[in-house]
Amino acid sequence: MTTTAPPTSLERLATLDPAFAQLVGATAKYVRAIPELTDREKTFLCVTADVCQASLGLAFSAHVRAGLAAGVSTSDIRELLRFVSYDCGYHAATAGIERIAELERELGIDPERTVPDPVPDGPSPLPEEVRARLNALDEHFAGYFDLQSRMRAGHGPGTLSERERGLVSLSVDVHYQTLADTFRIHVGRALRGGASPEDVRAALRFNAQFGVTRAWHAWEALNEILN
Repeated sequence: MTTTAPPTSLERLATLDPAFAQLVGATAKYVRAIPELTDREKTFLCVTADVCQASLGLAFSAHVRAGLAAGVSTSDIRELLRFVSYDCGYHAATAGIERIAELERELGIDPERTVPDPVPDGPSPLPEEVRARLNALDEHFAGYFDLQSRMRAGHGPGTLSERERGLVSLSVDVHYQTLADTFRIHVGRALRGGASPEDVRAALRFNAQFGVTRAWHAWEALNEILN
């Protein structure tokens, strides 16, 4: 007895619009060939784009499935969603959590269930210069930043490296076009985490598929930082 493999995401897209599927396939092939990023990092950047742009249908499913094939677990993706909630907003990340739970049920995956530590108290891990600038804007807003930073202090969400957190954070800036102070800080985080300037440029090249005009503006900002 032979079984027929389920259609790929690109094949499913071709049933909707074959010409569009051809555009998507050629684009994906081009950006997936970028050598400086790992398959895991490419998965994280794709899922980040999906959440920031509320694209949680076929594209999100395709990106998660590609990640699973490359050894990225849904637990890793859950960690990513917890992390990006800081910058993309908890409402957007909630939609991503709902969608990954649906895919886990669909694929028969039992996610890891860990009991989180209490939200930490204590001093802010933010640099004093940053805290002073935030306090000058609004003390309650500065307190919100303190809370978010304490929850992500130390090693941050379990499975994400400093390099990965930096590449993801600067990508959020690209999607939302916040290309001033936060973009500079997040580029610095990626560099501190071991990414080279060329690795950071590779992340921006990869992000072009999610909006070429946004990437264009980001290139102008990035070149001012790195040059």
